[in-house]
Amino acid sequence: MTQDTTNYRTPPSVIAAIIVVSAVASLFLAWLVYYHPPIDAAGHHLPFLPELDAALNAICAVFLINGFRHIKSRNIAAHRNSMFAAFVVSSAFLVAYIANHVLHGDILFPTTHPTARFIYLWILLLPHILLAVIALPMILITFFLSLTGRFPAHKKIARYTFPIWLYVSISGVVVYAMLAAYH
Repeated sequence: MTQDTTNYRTPPSVIAAIIVVSAVASLFLAWLVYYHPPIDAAGHHLPFLPELDAALNAICAVFLINGFRHIKSRNIAAHRNSMFAAFVVSSAFLVAYIANHVLHGDILFPTTHPTARFIYLWILLLPHILLAVIALPMILITFFLSLTGRFPAHKKIARYTFPIWLYVSISGVVVYAMLAAYH
């Protein structure tokens, strides 16, 4: 027999732990991207990683949209499967992203296209990075609430998690496309 946990409060220590882990992960990624010297700056090893990252972001976006569609039609099982698939694909993205930055470092947008560079940096990349940092703990908390059967709280936070996660996934593809087009 399963226990009904819909009326139980989420322990603040769990939320605090998720936020701390997310903050540490975000700080690690910032260090990796901006301070860690690349192992293979010439890009000889695993040169396909940026394309893989973009593909994984696009696939994640598809799963997120499918999950949203399924929950709107009250198909809980399909929603759960889509969201788990989005989580797995996002996790694979994170592994590939870390590998790419360990190996190749950060690719800077060229200064030869000032208007495109401004759009890339300030309108696309900055919101993408800030929302990705915000999305990580939101995604983990949303999943925790779902996995522990706290569906009213899950629904409440998922309302905000979904559009942020979807924006980060789609804007990740656009970030790649702009870098590829101008680099």
